[in-house]
Amino acid sequence: MMKRFGINVKNIENVEKVIIQTDTKEYVFDSAEVTVMEAQGQKTFQIIGEPIVKTRGGDNETTLKEDIKLIMEQTGKSEAEVQKALKETNGDLAEAILKLSKPY
Repeated sequence: MMKRFGINVKNIENVEKVIIQTDTKEYVFDSAEVTVMEAQGQKTFQIIGEPIVKTRGGDNETTLKEDIKLIMEQTGKSEAEVQKALKETNGDLAEAILKLSKPY
């Protein structure tokens, strides 16, 4: 029925990463599901997944990989554990380190 109205919807396969950057934040989606809808010459993208949200800050901005590496060095945890902690703390590095450093 949507095609009858000139609307085309399709999934984008094998998405590895989606990054949305604003002047103050960065949203990083790993392994997100992405759907694109085209109607009247306009494309709308839908992203399904849990982002890591990170504050951006001018000259002191670091990449997500650098943040993950830093936390891994500080806590001795694996990359997967660090990424999970960053998601749970909305990208707060200090909170992620504290969370991963707890003995329980």
